[in-house]
Formats: sequence, structure tokens, C-alpha cells
Amino acid sequence: MSETEGFNIEDLINVTSLQGGGDMQDLKVQQVIGKLRKLQQAKSILDDEMKEVKSVSDSLQKELTTLQNEAYQLEELHKEKEELCRKLQFQCVESEQDCARQLEQNKRSDELLEQYKCDIQEFKLKQRKQRMKFEHQLHQLIDQHKNLYSVFTPQRLPVEIENAENTKSQLLSAEQMKLAQLHRLNEELEEVKKEKQLGATAGETQEE
Repeated sequence: MSETEGFNIEDLINVTSLQGGGDMQDLKVQQVIGKLRKLQQAKSILDDEMKEVKSVSDSLQKELTTLQNEAYQLEELHKEKEELCRKLQFQCVESEQDCARQLEQNKRSDELLEQYKCDIQEFKLKQRKQRMKFEHQLHQLIDQHKNLYSVFTPQRLPVEIENAENTKSQLLSAEQMKLAQLHRLNEELEEVKKEKQLGATAGETQEE
């Protein structure tokens, strides 16, 4: 506490009155008292202003602390967003690469499928030609069998019949072999279709 705190001007007036000293001295005392009163009023105003300044300072300090906390939280959030952005960019690049690989695989599957289709059509055409040739030969054999008795002696008839049966068996075996090849090509074609469908399904799953 300072020496001026608790100072009472009235006490000073009473002390001065007790001491006496004439009108001139009273005038000086009154001037001093007036100055003291002004000083005391000014001190009171300064005290009020200091309290207000302290209150504002405390408020500003709290606001600064709040802003610093918010800045720290925003900085942490910004770091998290940057990390998430990097992860999303990496996933986007991987998705684009997977999509490109899937498109390339689909392209190869389509090309292979078209090749199998061409092979099957070519095989069917060859088989049709062979069947027509077989039927023609069979008709020729039938015609020959009808005229066997007039062309060959009865003694050679069993041999010719056996030869015709052998030829027929050979032709039937050749046709069975071609049918087996066609069946195998159809199975391979189905496998390619299944692989393509599985690839498309896997691509849709990755996109989701």
C-alpha cells in the first residue's frame, strides 16, 4: 500500500486550522488542499482505468489462449486432411492402374474369343465338307453294292462287302474324331467366357 492511500483531506484541514497562521497562510493551505483533491481525484480515475485495463488484458489473454488452442486444433486437422488426401490420391492411382490392366485383359479376352469363334466356324465348315464327302462316298458305295452281283462273282462278294465296311468304319472314326475336336473347342470357348465374366465381376467389385 502507498503512503497516499487512506489519505483524508479533511484531516489536513483540521490540522492546518489548529496550527493557525493568518489569512495568507489559510489561502496557501486552501490552494494546496485544492491541488491535493485534484490529485486524489486523478488517482481515483487512474485506479479505475488500471482496473479496466487489467480486465481488458485478462480478457485478451483468455481470447489469445483460446485462439492458440483453435490454431493448434486447426493445424492438427490440416495435417490429418493432408494425410487423407495423400491416401486418396494413392488409391486413385492404384484404381486407375487396375482399371487399365482390366481393360487390357478384357481386350485380350475379346481377341481370344474372336479367334476361337473363327476357329470354330472354320472347323464347322471343314466338318460340313467332310460330311458331304462322306455322304457322297457312302452313296457311291451303296450304288456299288447294288451292282455287286453283276460286277463281281459271288465268290468275291464277301471280300468287297468287308472292304466297304472297313471304309465305312474309317469314315465314321474320322467323323467321331472331328466331333471330339469340335467339342473340345466349345469347352475352351466356354472357359474363356467364364474367365471374362469373372474378370468383369472383379472389376466391378474393385470399383465399389
